Order: sequence, then structure tokens, then C-alpha cells
Amino acid sequence: MTEISRLPGPVMDLWEWQYEGKCREADPTLFFHPEGERGAARRRRAESAKAVCSTCPVLQMCREHSLAVREPYGVWGGLSEEERSAVLSQRAAVAKAG
Repeated sequence: MTEISRLPGPVMDLWEWQYEGKCREADPTLFFHPEGERGAARRRRAESAKAVCSTCPVLQMCREHSLAVREPYGVWGGLSEEERSAVLSQRAAVAKAG
């Protein structure tokens, strides 16, 4: 479940970027895997979602939002669940070493 305490307050300026997302024009099921989806089918769906993200003007804001709130599901900012987990682990290791 998303860590709600990490979400910013309800200030429109903080969320307005979402209106510019390319994902708003795409099928939402492209970004979230159905229960039981595995292997090649899951990779193909995620790659299709990432292709939408690659042309998105708010990719960085979306990515940083998903990392800040530890979004547990779907493709956000061009990153899959596994990729976000790896980024967060890497950031934690750097912070620990620094």
C-alpha cells in the first residue's frame, strides 16, 4: 500500500503536473499488471507503458513522485515496480555510505 504520510499536502500546484501526463491519453490497464500476469506478457505490457512514458513532458515529476511516496504498483515515470525498488535501494545505500 502507498505510504500516505509521505504524500504532499493537497496543494493544486503540487499535483497539476498530472494533467499533462501522456498516460491520461492511454489505456490505464497498460500501466498496471493484472493479477497473475508473469513473464513475457508482463514485460511486453510494461515496455508498452514505458514507451508512452518516454514521450511524456512530466516524466521526471512523475518518477520522483512515485519514488517519494514509494508507489508499490504499476509503471510510473518510466519505471516498473522492480526498477523503482532498485533506485530506492541504491539511494539508501548512497545515503548510508555518505
